[in-house]
This record gives sequence, C-alpha cells and structure tokens, in this order.
Amino acid sequence: MARLHVVTGKGGTGKTTVAAAMALALAEQGKRILLVEVEGRQGLAQLFDVPPLPYVERRIAHGPGGGEVFALAVDAEAALLEYLDMYYHLGRAGKALEKVGAIDFVTTIAPGLRDVLLTGKVYEATRRKVQGKLAYDAVVVDAPPTGRIAPFLNVNTEVAGLAKVGPIRNQADAIMGMLRSDITRIHLVTLLEEMPVQETLDAVGQLEALDLRIGSIVVNMVRNSPLDDEALALAVKEKLPTADLTRGLKAAGLTIGDDLVETLASEAHDHAIRVGLERENRDRIDALGKQVNELTLQPDGIDQGTLLDLAEEFRA
Repeated sequence: MARLHVVTGKGGTGKTTVAAAMALALAEQGKRILLVEVEGRQGLAQLFDVPPLPYVERRIAHGPGGGEVFALAVDAEAALLEYLDMYYHLGRAGKALEKVGAIDFVTTIAPGLRDVLLTGKVYEATRRKVQGKLAYDAVVVDAPPTGRIAPFLNVNTEVAGLAKVGPIRNQADAIMGMLRSDITRIHLVTLLEEMPVQETLDAVGQLEALDLRIGSIVVNMVRNSPLDDEALALAVKEKLPTADLTRGLKAAGLTIGDDLVETLASEAHDHAIRVGLERENRDRIDALGKQVNELTLQPDGIDQGTLLDLAEEFRA
C-alpha cells in the first residue's frame, strides 16, 4: 500500500490545494498524516489559515474521519544542519557555519544539493518510527511543478553516479529505492486545458522512464455543463432556438430584449466550444490508461469547508 504520495502539477492547477485535500482524505480514524511543503512558498500556511510554518512538524487540521494532519515546511538550510548533525555530529560546528553564511552559500552554488536535502527529509519522515511504530501512516508532498518534478525526484541518482562509495552513495541509493518502491505514488494535477494537459503527458513519460510509479491524474476544477449534448451541438453551430432562450429568460424573471437574447446565444456558443475542447483534453488524459480522479470547481474559493468537501470527493 502506498504511504508516500507526491503531488505535482503545472502552476495554477491547484497543486497545493489538491495535496492538502489528499492529506485530509487520508486522515481517517486514528491516522496521522504528514503534509510536506518543499518550495518555501508557505502555501500550506495560507491555505489552512495558520501562521507561517517553521521547520517543525505541527498539527494543522483534523481529517473528516477523525485523523490528524501535521504539516512541515522543509527548509534546505535547516535540513543541511540536521544532516550534518545526524551523520557527522557537527552540531555546534554546523551552527557556526550557518552564522558565517556558509550553509546558504553552499546550497546556492550547488542547487542540486537543495533537492538532495529536501528528498532526504521526506525519506526520513516516511521511514521514521516511534516506539516501534511508524510516526506517520502516510506522507503527502506538495512537490515542485511538473516542469521540474523529474529532475527533483531523480537528483539522488545523479548523486549516486558522482559518489561511488560511502555514506552519501548509500543514502542516495536508499532514497531512490524508496521513491521507486511500491510505497510511493506520484499524482499529477491538471486542468482540462491545452498547456496543463500537455505538461502532464510529458511528465508522465519522463517519470515512467525513471521507473517512478504514477498514482493518478487529478483533473481539478471540473465544471459540469448545464446543457445536454443536443443543446451543445446546436450552440456550436449558433442554432439554439430563439424561442427556447426567450422562455428561459422569462422563467428567470428577466426583462426580455433582442440584445439579451443575442448575448445569451453568444455565451452559449462560447461555452459549447469550451466544453468541446475540455472533452478533447479529457480524451488525451484517458488515453494514458491511468486512474483519473475529478475534483469539482469551487467557485467561491478555498477555505476549510471546501477543503473538507474536496477531501470527501477523494474518499468517495
């Protein structure tokens, strides 16, 4: 059973919201879920309306099934200090390096090191045990966007190629072993639009080429059309019966005028074209043969209540 869920998606697709909803959905009765942010944007804090998250795991929500959701914003510099202390016992020396700016300097000139540290912290949290039991039943990662997800997850393969032996090579191999194992699944968030769908298709190919396992494609912000297929076909051809539009406007209690009828017909035409494009993009997603989950558009924005609603959609 998967215990590490990595959520990625093109910017603007609602990746962070989906990761949060997934964590809430997994927080069933008695379960402890860790929701991890790795980009330093404090998106989770804003989403859950809590103060900025420190480099400390803290509870931020209860799931609809009675479990708990903890959150952690992974900071590369803090992770490096933790790594130095854990493996090389450089507690005070590490703090001294931080004071002179050496930690920030190292992680800046070697950007790949940041990804090593971030994935390393995820690895540690996923495997950590307390009194013989796993600290968390599942870990959900709000990961980098699809354009960067493959190199982010594969960074330890590159490290293993550089470090032929020793503890760094051993840890890199262990992290990649976990990412490629049955416990890890990568979920890609998309909208039914050309660019997000194309990035999703590209990312699936890249990830599978690295032997990483796709969990699901999450189609976010799904809108259901109020028109049936026959009406959509007529709207595309701009042949919706004027009499039907007039009756609908009257039923809505609106003052009828030729301009209003024409405006409504034009909007119906644009709507039908958009629905057709969305269906074409959905066909492209379905052709991947992956599990597809849909989440309904929340027109009033995202708050605690709508997050729970989205979590229930995941649970269903």
